[in-house]
Amino acid sequence: MKNEKLYQATMSMVMRMLENGIINEQEYRQIDTIFLEKYRPVFGTLFSDTRLT
Repeated sequence: MKNEKLYQATMSMVMRMLENGIINEQEYRQIDTIFLEKYRPVFGTLFSDTRLT
């Protein structure tokens, strides 16, 4: 569960960066891939593709 929380918190910050124009959609997807590999969240993988829709 710890990795799940870390992934969700990290991606929340990354989503804010995307919303504020600091990063673009391609960079967001790259960052998401990196953190999916790092944290290996159970539930995070279910929602990783739906965040941008």
